Amino acid sequence: MRILIVGTGYVGTTTGLIFCEMGHQVTGLDLDERKITALQDGILHFYEPGLEELLLKHVQAGNITFTDNTKKAIKENDVIFICVGTPKQEDGSADLSYVKNVAQSIGKYMKEYKVIVTKSTVPVGTAELVAEWVKSGQKEKEPISFDVVSNPEFLREGSALYDALHPDRIVIGTTSEKAKVTMRKLYQGFQCPIVETNPKASEMIKYAANSFLAMKISFINELARLCDQLGINVNDVSKGIGLDHRIGHHFLKAGMGYGGSCFPKDVYALLQTAKMNGIPLTILEKVVHVNAEQTLYLMNKIKQGLGGDLAGKTISVLGLSFKADTDDTRESPSLVLIDNLLKAQANLKVHDPVVKLIEGTYPLGPHCQQLQSVAETVSDTDAVILCTDWDEYKQLDWMAIKLLMKQPYIYDGRNMINKAAVEALGFHYTGFANH
Repeated sequence: MRILIVGTGYVGTTTGLIFCEMGHQVTGLDLDERKITALQDGILHFYEPGLEELLLKHVQAGNITFTDNTKKAIKENDVIFICVGTPKQEDGSADLSYVKNVAQSIGKYMKEYKVIVTKSTVPVGTAELVAEWVKSGQKEKEPISFDVVSNPEFLREGSALYDALHPDRIVIGTTSEKAKVTMRKLYQGFQCPIVETNPKASEMIKYAANSFLAMKISFINELARLCDQLGINVNDVSKGIGLDHRIGHHFLKAGMGYGGSCFPKDVYALLQTAKMNGIPLTILEKVVHVNAEQTLYLMNKIKQGLGGDLAGKTISVLGLSFKADTDDTRESPSLVLIDNLLKAQANLKVHDPVVKLIEGTYPLGPHCQQLQSVAETVSDTDAVILCTDWDEYKQLDWMAIKLLMKQPYIYDGRNMINKAAVEALGFHYTGFANH
């Protein structure tokens, strides 16, 4: 099948390459010439384990090509996936301007029946809007038929390749039998449940899934505060409740809170949809509130441990991305904490195995510098804060680090290292209810 992927970001590129793996011919369309050139050379413009090797494989085999020629790409492909960004607006709603532009372009250039698939995360009712936008782009006296399908992605950054190859489920939202036949054929090689429903339900499934996972994170984080007060190890609680198959152990690890490009945006978008329809989602509102407080909770622990005043203190921050195995810093709790530390007039030395901050942009400056190695970062510092659970940080030689530091304080924002082991080395360790 000839498939067009519009938008060559994280979702679009991963989706396109998986269809290549399933034997389809794929074209990636993007208006950014630099991205197109890099991808055509087999170079990924973002970090995702295993994906660049797959890209190079299919570029060399001729299974995927990249272009900025919108007219030609739309005319030559049967199924069109819309994988463009839907960023959060000031009121929390999703910005659909990129989706609208793509839909109108499809209407303008299509010459025969197309199946148009929204892969981007979009609010409930967007499939109907896409249909209207495609029609508005058509200029022929006799409109050309098409179908719009909602087919949300459920990829985890850092594990996108595995998730795409081994999905828990595939959701297909359409009322068209013709489109269903096409989508079934497209996904016939996958061994997982397929949920066939209408577009609105499909769109809601995506938002509900991410919001529920965000809720699990905020639940265990708020519970960790009580465990802290009661002297209970929240890791034991997480294990004890996670073994209940009705609950599950995923997303029950206490820490600095969620971030990234999906959870914050999707939770806000669902809250905005609820507000517009006069149905308050009070539990979800609390989820957002707890998440926003979590870095402040850690900040207070840091202040207490270092004598209350952080002015002039030198602190190392390990990890900038919102989670391991990605270079995504959007809504990263690490950057929120860095902002608060700088406001408290601390001097910062930061490190990340993948993320490279751009010189001259915030937070880099006279009081915040990024260094190439962990050793340089922790040298002569009063405390080290672990903000991202990279494997590199889990395997650190803490005795060697202690010898480099001015004061032996560790603040574990991800409950990722062995408290007893580092305390035995003479460190003052603080995590989230990690008693």
